[in-house]
Amino acid sequence: MAHAIRRVTAGALGPYQSAVIRIGFAATWLLFLLRELPNRHELYGPDGAWSWDLARQLIAGNEAFSVLMWSDGTVWFEIVYGLAIVASALLMLGWHTRAMSVLFMAGVLSLQNRSVFMGDGGDNVIHLMAIYLVLTRCAQVWSLDARRAARAQEAGRPVRDRAGPALWSVLGLVLAAVTLMGELSCGWLLVFWGLWVVHGAWWALCRYEPDSQLRRLMDVLTNLVHNAAMLVIMAEVCLIYATAGWYKIQGSRWQDGSALYYPLHLDYFSPWPELSGLLAGSGVIVMLLSYGTVAVQVAFPFTLFNRRVKNVLLAAMMLEHAGIAILLGLPFFSMAMITADAVFLPTAFLVWVGGRAAGGRARLFSRARLFSRARPVPEQRRPSEAQAPRSLVG
Repeated sequence: MAHAIRRVTAGALGPYQSAVIRIGFAATWLLFLLRELPNRHELYGPDGAWSWDLARQLIAGNEAFSVLMWSDGTVWFEIVYGLAIVASALLMLGWHTRAMSVLFMAGVLSLQNRSVFMGDGGDNVIHLMAIYLVLTRCAQVWSLDARRAARAQEAGRPVRDRAGPALWSVLGLVLAAVTLMGELSCGWLLVFWGLWVVHGAWWALCRYEPDSQLRRLMDVLTNLVHNAAMLVIMAEVCLIYATAGWYKIQGSRWQDGSALYYPLHLDYFSPWPELSGLLAGSGVIVMLLSYGTVAVQVAFPFTLFNRRVKNVLLAAMMLEHAGIAILLGLPFFSMAMITADAVFLPTAFLVWVGGRAAGGRARLFSRARLFSRARPVPEQRRPSEAQAPRSLVG
C-alpha cells in the first residue's frame, strides 16, 4: 500500500500517453475547424438551423458554457472561431499548455454547446476529453514547454518565461471583465477563477520557492489530480466500448450479423461506392466484421489485466476505426476514437515512435542544411573591356 501511494504521488504517470492525447485531440479539433471553415456560419454561427435564441433558452436551462451566448453578432462569432483554431494549434504544439488547455476547453464547449445537434460520437468524446485535459500534466514530453525546460536545465539556469506571466495577466483581465458583465454562472466563475489562481500560484512557487515544502506539496497534489484524470480517461474509454458493445448485442441486426450491410449502402456514408459495394457483396465478410466488432468492444475492458491480449485488441480497434474513416467517410470520429484508444498504448512503443520521429526530423533538417550548403553560388560576371573602367584596361 505504501509503495502504491508513493508511486501515485511521486510523479505524473503516463507522460507519453497524456502527450498523445493532447496532440491527438487538439489536432482532430483543429483539422475539423479548418475543414468546416466555409460552413462555419451554418454549423455554429448566425446562419445555423439552431438559432441563437433557441441556444440561449437551452443554455439558460442547463447552465452549459458557451461564450457565443454573450453576443449574436457575426464579428464576435468570427473572433471566437479564430481563437478556437489558434488555441487548438498551440495546445497541439505544447506552448504554455496550462493556459492553452483552458482556452481549448472553452473553444470546444462554446462551439459545441452553441449547436447541440451538430455533433456525433466523436464530438462527444472531444467534449469530455477537453475537460479532462485541463486536469492533466500533458506537456511533460513532446511539447515546446518540455523543450524550453530541457534547454534551461542543460544551461543550468531557471526557465525564462516572459510570455507566460503576460498571458496569465491578460486572461485575468478578461476574466475580471466577464465577471463584471455577469455573463457566467457562479459555477463557471468558480472554475475559471480557481484555475487562474492555481496556475499563478504554481508559477510563483516554481519561480521564487522551488525548494520549499509548499512547492513540494503542490507538486504532490498536481500529480494526484493528473493521475486521477488519466484514470478517468481510461475508465471513460472502457465505458464507451462496453456500452456500445452491449447495446449492439441487443440489436437483431447485430445478432444475425447483417448490421454493417446497411450503412455500406447509404450514399451519405459511401465516399468510395465501389469499395463499399465490394465489401457489402460478400455476406461472409459482413458477418465476420459485424460479429468481430461486437466481440472486440465487449471484450476489451476485460483484457486490461493481460497486456498481450490487450495490445492485440487495441490494434484491432484502431484498425477498425481506420476502416470506418475510409469506408464510411468519418475521419474525425475515427481520429477521436483512435486518440482515446492511445491512452492504453505501451510506453515502450510510444518511446520508440518518438525516437523514430525525432530521427526522421533530424535527417530531414540535416539534408536540408547540406542541400543549402551544396548549392552552387552563381559566378559573378567579369566586365568586358568595352564595359570595364579605363583604369582596368589601360
